[in-house]
Amino acid sequence: MRRCAAATRAMALGCITFSRAREGSCAGRRTGAGKRSAMKFPATGLAVIAMSSILNLFFPWLARAEMLKAGDLAPQFATDAIHNGVTTPIKLSDYRGRKVVLYFYPKDNTPGCTKEACAFRDGFGELERWGIVVLGCSIDSADAHRAFAAKYRLPFALITDPGNKIAKAYGADNGIPILGLDRRITYVISEDGRIVKVYPSVDPATHANEIIRDLGADKAPPRPTPVAAPTPAAKPSAAPHPRGSSDSDSDPD
Repeated sequence: MRRCAAATRAMALGCITFSRAREGSCAGRRTGAGKRSAMKFPATGLAVIAMSSILNLFFPWLARAEMLKAGDLAPQFATDAIHNGVTTPIKLSDYRGRKVVLYFYPKDNTPGCTKEACAFRDGFGELERWGIVVLGCSIDSADAHRAFAAKYRLPFALITDPGNKIAKAYGADNGIPILGLDRRITYVISEDGRIVKVYPSVDPATHANEIIRDLGADKAPPRPTPVAAPTPAAKPSAAPHPRGSSDSDSDPD
């Protein structure tokens, strides 16, 4: 019996020792793995930074400009506008004194862009009665704009952007870098030429209504104060005829 008890205790001690040794080994492996993971994160971050630098160096057209902020002066531009099938040269300064909704979109005749343009079309009357200008901008040619506007009866102007100069100035270029398409961004420009609202995340289906609500265009515009008509000046009265004189009177002989 004593031998059996001693053997049992030895086996128990052996199991405990083995278990502790195994736990120590696992803990060591976990610690090593943790250290390796911790080392991987800085390495990954450095790799991303290096790759970004290489892309910007060799493919500068992939880089994005920063978006404008409320309060910034809106960059001036001159380009062609397609409206009612007619191409007309315009400048942003042509609209000084009026609010301008300048919306960038990727491409004509794509599902999201068509949905957004039609939403602006349907709400254009409310914006127009407040004197608000709507300009749509993408990388498409004047002919593509003309066909797109005619197909969906767009009542506002679509502007061309050769070389993406306008999109770059407004931080809207390279929405899809491989294709060079614009990002879906909208700016509201005030009457004095400053950015008053920025919409960096746009739902094409509801964006036009969002603009209308934010600008208060869903309400009736104030009626102009009537101006009183000027009172006509009184006509001068004829000089009184002197008494005792007459055209028929003749001098005495």
